[in-house]
Amino acid sequence: MEVLIIEDEKPSARRLKRMLEKLDVVVTHTLHSVEESINWFSNNPQPELIFLDIQLSDGLSFEIFDTISITSSVIFTTAYDEYALQAFKLNSIDYLLKPIDQEELEKAVAKYKTFNPKPQQVQMNFEDIKKMLTNPVEREYKKRFTTKIGQHLKMISVDDIECFYSENKGTYAHTTEGRNYLLDTTLEQLETELAPETFFRVNRTFYININAIEDIISYTNSRLQLKLASYKEQDIIVARERVKDFKIWLE
Repeated sequence: MEVLIIEDEKPSARRLKRMLEKLDVVVTHTLHSVEESINWFSNNPQPELIFLDIQLSDGLSFEIFDTISITSSVIFTTAYDEYALQAFKLNSIDYLLKPIDQEELEKAVAKYKTFNPKPQQVQMNFEDIKKMLTNPVEREYKKRFTTKIGQHLKMISVDDIECFYSENKGTYAHTTEGRNYLLDTTLEQLETELAPETFFRVNRTFYININAIEDIISYTNSRLQLKLASYKEQDIIVARERVKDFKIWLE
């Protein structure tokens, strides 16, 4: 099976490729934009299967279908909410919700192999999907968080946050000023709210801002220890299973 990944976030593309390789699926190429994809399809035979992100750096991936007659099978990857997913169901499109889970990926690949569809032009009602997408033109990540201090509300810019961490069932933001603020969210919710090129979840407890890292130290059991500019309250250790992705994220 020959597979093509179209994904504008390079760390996500590399992660998906590794996940597919665990399933003995060969990823022949990885593309990152609408323009690059159109140029590639114009000069190369189409693969059997495409993993396609909806929102690319230069527009919606649907624009590829406006220019090229795609005959490959398509599995969409998306961080959009359940309303968008309803549209995929209505159009009988396979999809994977980000962050992609290995088990769900395995099921999607197995489903494709079971159906073994013959090449045919992809016919999809993209307008219905576009109507149900939230902010279809631009992908927006959180720019600020609000926390309650006494009777007052304080707004905290994401640029001023060194890290997010969980403690005693609460989620906190630690700022460049060295202060900690309790937020009404969870680390799991933050996964779709933080820009992946800036924030990385290094373990079950911490999300780290790349701009706050001052030092990276080798630690026991092939792990890494991080030193941030102002956060000193507890050691921040990159979990062993996340070290490889963390190093890729730093590139």
